[in-house]
Amino acid sequence: MFTTENGVEVRGKASSRDAGILGTGTAGNLRDRRRAHTEASGWVTNPVAARREAYAAFSVRISFRRAPLGRAFSGALAARAVAVRVVAWLLLWEAAGLTWAPATALTAASTDAGIRATCSEIILRQEVLKDGFHRDLVIKVKFGESIEDLQTCRILIKHYIPTGLFVDPYELASLQERNITEAVMVSENYNIEAPNYLSKESEVLIYAREDSQCIDCFQAFLPVHYRYHRPQSKDGETFIVVHNPDLLMYCDEELPILKCWAQSEVLAPCALKNKDICKWKNMKYKSVYKNVTLQVPVGLTTHTPLVCSVTLLITMLCATLILVAVFKYGHFSL
Repeated sequence: MFTTENGVEVRGKASSRDAGILGTGTAGNLRDRRRAHTEASGWVTNPVAARREAYAAFSVRISFRRAPLGRAFSGALAARAVAVRVVAWLLLWEAAGLTWAPATALTAASTDAGIRATCSEIILRQEVLKDGFHRDLVIKVKFGESIEDLQTCRILIKHYIPTGLFVDPYELASLQERNITEAVMVSENYNIEAPNYLSKESEVLIYAREDSQCIDCFQAFLPVHYRYHRPQSKDGETFIVVHNPDLLMYCDEELPILKCWAQSEVLAPCALKNKDICKWKNMKYKSVYKNVTLQVPVGLTTHTPLVCSVTLLITMLCATLILVAVFKYGHFSL
């Protein structure tokens, strides 16, 4: 810009008034106003130079007004880039925190899987032999693979005898003396003469033995007997459900199979003739049969009068025959 102060030409920056004129006018208006201003001040300038200066001032003004927009846009981009970086770091930290826990879980899972891979599956088979009211309960336990360390282990069957069956403790004592089986009654106040509806569930411990016909197999034997059941009005039979027993295992050494299938600890005698108490491992197994169901015939209530009458007549007849034989063949002396 050119201004005059006391007839002295001064070249400098545009004043605020000129800046407002330059910023709001077009190129044609700016040139007309510039020419009018210089002609009024008495100065004669080069039209080309004046035009260049006007365009230069206009360009400076335009660039000056656009500068804040550029800086704002650049600042917005920079802020957005910082925000993206912050979010990226947060996601990385969160991902790291989430992957650490599963990594530990995967390590533990792989360890457990490795232990379980070294263990054989335990299979239990329970069946009832013979017919009639006197049966034999046979339990067989088999390990899936050959394990030499089982020679140091003992197997104990903890069985719960339902109310429809009973075990004779005197018979168990006789079988033990003949070395046929090793079993002992745990329940107290056990009545073998009580009928089904007056008896309670009993508990028996059976020490399994190695099966000579199967490698890595154990077998337990227990004789059971039916109780008398209450007569029914319609159906002439009832059923007894024998549930699968608890499989207890005790080893002199800590074997991998105990870590695989052991569920809890149970206190029981170490042996039948030993009063020491051992901590047996309650083992998880796979059963061949879910439960064993026994069918028991029972009487009908509609037959009660007939049965009672026939029983009374037979009793009187037998008593009469006994008295006749005594008086006929007996010798009486005073």
